Amino acid sequence: MSLVRNTATIGGLTLVSRVAGFVRDMLMAQYVGAGLANDAFLIAWRLPNLFRALFAEGAFSSAFVPAFNREFGRKGGGLRSALGFADEVLAILFPAVLILTVAMMVLAGPVVWAMTGGFPDGGPDKFDLAVALTRITFPYLALISLVSLMGGILNSVDRFWVNAAAPILLNLCMIAGLLFFRGDTAIETAHTQAIAVTVSGVFQLGWLIWACDRAGTGLTLRRPRLNPRVRALLRIIWPAALGAGAVQFNLLISTSLAARFLPQGSVSYLYYADRLNQLPFALIGIGVGTAMLPGLSRQIGAGDDKGAGVTMNRAVELVLVLTLPATAALMIAAGPIIRALLQHGAFTAYDATASAAALAAFSIGLPANILIKVLVPGFYARADTRTPVRIALIAMASNLAMNLILIWPMRHVGLALSTALSCWVNAGLLWWTLRKRGHFTIDARLKRSAGKLLLATLAMAALLIAANPFLAPHMTRDLLERALWLGALMIAAAAVYFAAAFLLGAFRPAEFRAQFTRRRG
Repeated sequence: MSLVRNTATIGGLTLVSRVAGFVRDMLMAQYVGAGLANDAFLIAWRLPNLFRALFAEGAFSSAFVPAFNREFGRKGGGLRSALGFADEVLAILFPAVLILTVAMMVLAGPVVWAMTGGFPDGGPDKFDLAVALTRITFPYLALISLVSLMGGILNSVDRFWVNAAAPILLNLCMIAGLLFFRGDTAIETAHTQAIAVTVSGVFQLGWLIWACDRAGTGLTLRRPRLNPRVRALLRIIWPAALGAGAVQFNLLISTSLAARFLPQGSVSYLYYADRLNQLPFALIGIGVGTAMLPGLSRQIGAGDDKGAGVTMNRAVELVLVLTLPATAALMIAAGPIIRALLQHGAFTAYDATASAAALAAFSIGLPANILIKVLVPGFYARADTRTPVRIALIAMASNLAMNLILIWPMRHVGLALSTALSCWVNAGLLWWTLRKRGHFTIDARLKRSAGKLLLATLAMAALLIAANPFLAPHMTRDLLERALWLGALMIAAAAVYFAAAFLLGAFRPAEFRAQFTRRRG
């Protein structure tokens, strides 16, 4: 299967999942709003969601999958040996996550208090609700950890679509809960959402078990044994998870500070803003990173440092082409975007204004967040997993420091801005380290195109600024009309950007196609 087809498969299903997720968020805004119930649910959902990101997007993508494939390709090994290794990992993983899940459910009270300080803004009722919802959602951690293991195996045998489709089940379960099983109050609906999270984990696990059986890669639960293969995996899995989860840890810190020190609704404002900000990251960052890593690894392995440099420059160029207009749109049109998509039902005009301010702040870090996905492979392709972790820790420390500085004058917007700036710290240090080691130098073409792309982005920004006053009256109409006007604005802005970029000679589409659609091998 070609690399571009794999990337398109993953990207397409990611898009479906993100669209379904945003439909879920629109329904949450309508039926739960941004008050006590939603804040409590988001705290309960944050920890299992953090572990999902670490396992699914971090540890198993960068640690387990390469180890599984080494066993698969080892002389005298093959699929049987690789599945034996997976059985050994399952034997350790299953009891570990089971113990962690039970412990977190028992200790839900102290854990929620540590994250929120007892919700000073909402009192004991809000705290008790968050604890109850945490106990309902936390079994999802054990379920999704097993899903991630099986998904890594299926990816290794080119069944990418199965694992990529699994998150869609989460969103469908939560949408079904909101449409058909919601309660009469926001608190009852929050309970329904918590139950839907865990139910979705059951469905995802069943889906992956069925797919593994169909692919002949079913696993068997054995007695746990810490043999050399498993020990070697454990030595690299936690640094890999930490490096991949830096942004998630930053969001956890920001959410905890918002719950502890800021008025009710602040947790929800950060959540809705981050969800919109993550959409271009998921579609651009994951797609480009997936497309470039295999080729980059082959070039470095063959000693073609010049070719590797060209690959990274073209990847950065592609990121700028796609990310600069997305950043401008989210910063300038944050208000119309939030009002068009979320302001209805329990989600008020004040909630929309507060969420839009957070979205504008988050979007400042969007280019850096996506550049991280392009720069980190420059280390992984050279078997250096430690440096990105050290840099991620520095970025997390800077995020915490900026949080404590900006939270008081800027409230939840300061927390969003801190997260954005810490992404720039991370990306900047990655670039500086690669440059210092002679592994990445910005070439003349990238310098020229970056300036031209910036000019094209400014032309698009001028249109958005001019159109905002004309768009505002339409953002108070019914949902369909708001969405149509917003869509028309985004289409016009994209047309201006790409026309300006083309006229300025900022990029040539044929060159990007040649760079990122080569077949594997």
